Amino acid sequence: MVNFGLWYDFRNPEPWAMPSERFHAQALEQIVAAEAAGWDSVWLTEHHFIDDGYTPSPLVIAAAIGAKTTRMRIGTNLMVLPLHDPIRIAEDAATVSLLTGGRFDLGVGGGYREVEFKQFGRDVRHRPSLMEEAVAVIRQAWSGERFEFHGKRFDVNNLRVTPAPEHVPNLLMGGLSPPAMARAAAIGDGFLSTGGIGHDVYVDALKAQGRQDGAIYAGNWAIVADDPEREAAKVAPHVLYQTNAYIGWGAFGPPETTPLFPDGRAAIEGGLYELWDPETAVRELTGMLKAWPQIRDVHFWAKFPGESFESGWARVELLMNRVLPRVKAALA
Repeated sequence: MVNFGLWYDFRNPEPWAMPSERFHAQALEQIVAAEAAGWDSVWLTEHHFIDDGYTPSPLVIAAAIGAKTTRMRIGTNLMVLPLHDPIRIAEDAATVSLLTGGRFDLGVGGGYREVEFKQFGRDVRHRPSLMEEAVAVIRQAWSGERFEFHGKRFDVNNLRVTPAPEHVPNLLMGGLSPPAMARAAAIGDGFLSTGGIGHDVYVDALKAQGRQDGAIYAGNWAIVADDPEREAAKVAPHVLYQTNAYIGWGAFGPPETTPLFPDGRAAIEGGLYELWDPETAVRELTGMLKAWPQIRDVHFWAKFPGESFESGWARVELLMNRVLPRVKAALA
């Protein structure tokens, strides 16, 4: 069975900003409404020192969502693992799992923003070893048993981490580079994809590892509306803001060699976005899920940065009421 979910970054940028407390309250209210409407999952992401309030604390928000929901799974797509102490992440993630009755999945990635690494005393060149060692530490910490770990980046001396999760979270790994995808296949419980990138690389890496238990959790960037062109024109300023921010941070390569988009239309045409009407959405999603049976979850941006909650919710309702039932029927 495939879950369908919503993706939130909690960005609240000028010139569209609202008071931060009201913004967070409305986001939580919408997530509760999404669960009532039938959505299966909610996903949170992480960055630090962003002027628009991009959430630096997804595990705190995950716990708040867990307190207000009863059924939907809660995951991170993704946390920047090299910035964190893996013991502390293991403790916090285990606590969220306990608070939510095992509804939590920990998704992590290597990150790329130099300012974040510098502030937290990490070297961006050490991302592979920071990732691999942190994953090993977290898994042993969740066992509830005493353990030792001695690596290049972390040392653990005869430590027992409690409380241990009763339902061990899936430890998912994301990334846009082939090495990151291969790492997810080698040591992760699943791959967090972005805009459909890397499904083939990940599955090939699974085969090379001799694994049969891989899973894909797909972050989807489609804009779905009855009139996709009209919807694109409406959300263009928000799409431009989102895309150019990621380019400027280095998500798609060195910022000095990756040009910004001049306008929203160019960002939609040249970015990860796709414009779908309901018929196209049913066809594309069904085809993707049949082509990649490893997919366990597909999640969509609930809204773009600065877009109103009401505006994003119109697309959420269209998906839930007129697209996803037909996709599920086609898969059944």
